[in-house]
Amino acid sequence: MQIPQIRIQSTQGRIGLTTISAKMEQQQPKADLSIQQPKADLLIETTKGQLSIDTTEARADVDLKSISRRIQEFAQQGYQDWLDGMARVSSQGDELMRIEYGGNPIPDHAKQNSESPMYEFNIGFIPRAGSVKVNYEPAKVKIDVQARKPVIDVQQNKPILDYTPGKVQIDMLQNPNLKIDFVTIDIKV
Repeated sequence: MQIPQIRIQSTQGRIGLTTISAKMEQQQPKADLSIQQPKADLLIETTKGQLSIDTTEARADVDLKSISRRIQEFAQQGYQDWLDGMARVSSQGDELMRIEYGGNPIPDHAKQNSESPMYEFNIGFIPRAGSVKVNYEPAKVKIDVQARKPVIDVQQNKPILDYTPGKVQIDMLQNPNLKIDFVTIDIKV
C-alpha cells in the first residue's frame, strides 16, 4: 500500500548584530569669578592733649616774681607795716600817757624801736611742695569706620556636552529556508 508523506526541511535564519557604543564627553569650564574689596572708610579725629604747668608759686618761692606781683606784695607789706606801726605808736603813746603808774617807758621804747625782730626759722624747702601746678587733659581720639562689603561677580559657564549616539547594525547572515516535499511510501501490510 502506498501512503503519501510530507517532508518538511527548514533552515533557521541567522542575523548578525554589530554594535557601536554611544560616546558622551563632558567638560565643565570653571566659573568666571571676580571679587573686589573696596577699602573701608576710616575717619580719625584727634583732639590734642593739653599739658599746662604753672610754676608761678615755685618761682615766687625762689624770689623770681613778676613786677605786678612784687608791686602787689610790697603794697600789702607796706599797708601791714603801717598798721603795725600805728598799733605800736598807739600802744607806746598809751604807755607814755600813764607814766605816772610807774615804770620807765622811754628807755623801753628806745630799746624796742632799735632792736631787730627775732625771726623764727625752721626747716624749709624751696620751692615748697605742691607749688608747681600741673594740669593735664588727655588727648581724645574718635575713630569712625564704615566697612564696605565685597563686590562678588560670578558668571557660571554651562557644561560642554558632546554626544555621539550609538548604532546597532543588523545583517542577515543566513536567510531562513523552508523546503516541503511530497513523497509516497510503500508499506507492506
